[in-house]
Amino acid sequence: MELPALVDKARAGDVAAFTALVRRFQHLAFGYALALVRDFAAAEDVAQEAFVAAWGSLPTLETPAAFPGWLRGIVGHCAHRVLRRKLVASAPLDDAAAAVASGAPDPATSTERRERAAAVLAAVDALPASLREVTLLHYVHERSHEQIATFLGLPASTVNNRLHAARAQLKRRMLAMVKDTLHEHRLPEDFPARVGRIVGADGPVVEARFDAADLPEVHTALTLEDGAGTLHVIQRLPDGRVRGLAAPGIAPGVGARVVGTNQPLAHPLGDDTLAQAMRRLRTPAAEPLTLLETGIKVIDLLIPLAAGGTLAILGDLRVGVTVVTEELTIRLKDAPAGLTLFQFLPPGTSDPAAWPQVRAEGYSGGNAGSVQTFYFLRERLAPGATTPALDELDAVIVLSPRLSEEKIYPCIDPRASRSRVLDPAIVGAAHAAVAARVREALRAALAIEARPPEAWSEPERTLVTRVRKVRQFFGQPFYITEPYTGRPGTTVSRQETVRTCAAILDGAHDDVPEEAFRFAGGIDEVLARAGR
Repeated sequence: MELPALVDKARAGDVAAFTALVRRFQHLAFGYALALVRDFAAAEDVAQEAFVAAWGSLPTLETPAAFPGWLRGIVGHCAHRVLRRKLVASAPLDDAAAAVASGAPDPATSTERRERAAAVLAAVDALPASLREVTLLHYVHERSHEQIATFLGLPASTVNNRLHAARAQLKRRMLAMVKDTLHEHRLPEDFPARVGRIVGADGPVVEARFDAADLPEVHTALTLEDGAGTLHVIQRLPDGRVRGLAAPGIAPGVGARVVGTNQPLAHPLGDDTLAQAMRRLRTPAAEPLTLLETGIKVIDLLIPLAAGGTLAILGDLRVGVTVVTEELTIRLKDAPAGLTLFQFLPPGTSDPAAWPQVRAEGYSGGNAGSVQTFYFLRERLAPGATTPALDELDAVIVLSPRLSEEKIYPCIDPRASRSRVLDPAIVGAAHAAVAARVREALRAALAIEARPPEAWSEPERTLVTRVRKVRQFFGQPFYITEPYTGRPGTTVSRQETVRTCAAILDGAHDDVPEEAFRFAGGIDEVLARAGR
């Protein structure tokens, strides 16, 4: 698309058009900023700030064809503001080389890279300002003479002459080092997609629009323009929007610009903020509550879900929190009333960089059909603890590292998880009675297992044996994990789960070995394994 048409679309609020402008001019803006601030990291910040400012000021640009020179002026203004604030010392470029991240595997290699960068930057800094500009603009990302000329407002012949003079002053070996070093520190590929704008706000919940092809990841930060604060990304939507949370005291307005940092969040927001957000994001289930069966045995028996209700999942990546979220999404996405999920991870355990590969493997991120998922950070709760925000939800699932160690999947802790739907008036008296028996048996067996086996009585041995079969029966193959386990996913009806758990505790399956219950579907599969 021609530049004037692209600028016109961006002025009308077209995010994709503005992203295309950023992609077209990002390296020129970065190179020009680098010539002014003389620091790689600061130059990236300046370029980012300049594009945010440019988007906000686009309506004031009278001539779309003048965009390159207009943008150059904004970059210069942002760079000089950085220098005035002394955020970056206006020292020679070779002094800034010490700040270049090496990523080296050992100190010797790190030292060598720093020395090479220092030599390159010192050589560039020694050039006259006019030659330094064209050198950086050309070699940061191999911009053509014509592109540089348009950006600087110079004849192409002048750019050609200045580059020729710069090459003459740089020795051949140094010129090769300049090319390699500047290429190594050029802008990241996702830079154009980082600029977005806020399109909606409701209390701490904010919606921002970005390039739909490259949205910020959940558990990363968005920075508001002019450093006014950060937002926590909690949901990605397929139409180019993300939802974020703002900390108390931050009230971004519609139209404000934001920048995706792609940096993982380090600190969670407070429970009050999370509670406010959850109240706005959830749709209370219709009364009276009705059951939403999942076909997952441990959930349907002990943590039944409400149609159109809310569910929190607490855990971390080691215990399969993403797997449980995705499995519920697959099973319930076509349910008429749907489900709202709130996933909680402890700080420092999320891995935003892994999400592209996860999506490539077919994961929806918990947002499909009538299921929606929001991703929060929160410190781990002590066993049995709760918060006012969690108390407002219909159900809470807690995943257990201990069950993961025992290879019982899903690793849902029956004792720590809970549901207000587990009510005789909703699930029926028989279901509620069996669930109560199972919970009490699990509690009693855990107390017995804390003692030496030789101290167990015969009735205690019988109880532990039966409870261990129930624990194994709560494991089952998931549809989402079929490619990894080689086992097709299974669905077990709630009625069968209730009957089977009661039968196990009653001793009806005392002659069936515990191993037959491991990672099985319904009782027919268990009995077939046992040859019955």
